[in-house]
Amino acid sequence: MQFGFLQRWTPQLLSILRIVTAGTFLTHGTMKLLGWPAPFPYPLNGLTTTAAVLEIVGGLLLIIGLFSRPVAFILSGLMAFAYFMAHAPQGFFPVLNGGEAAMLFCFVFLFIAAAGPGVWSVDAALGKDK
Repeated sequence: MQFGFLQRWTPQLLSILRIVTAGTFLTHGTMKLLGWPAPFPYPLNGLTTTAAVLEIVGGLLLIIGLFSRPVAFILSGLMAFAYFMAHAPQGFFPVLNGGEAAMLFCFVFLFIAAAGPGVWSVDAALGKDK
């Protein structure tokens, strides 16, 4: 079975990928700073507080698609840093070291930085992403 019929929906699907990923990412920050949707199980320090602020601000900006490429690039770096600081020392395999989410966020954000936000974004509406 061929899935060429989906190709015409690529710009919209890219927007959906960005929105869903950013919404999920945002909840990591709200959990740390606001205790929602559940309390963060570890004590906050300077690194986790900084990460939480980036997760909330970056998540909100990506949901609406504003400054998408630079924000996605910064968040990709944040997740690479988180993976190597918190997860990689616990073993090689992400499925075993708890780093699957960080690794996936890193590469989805890197893709968004390269591909852009899609057609459903403030950047596209303003003509800032061609």
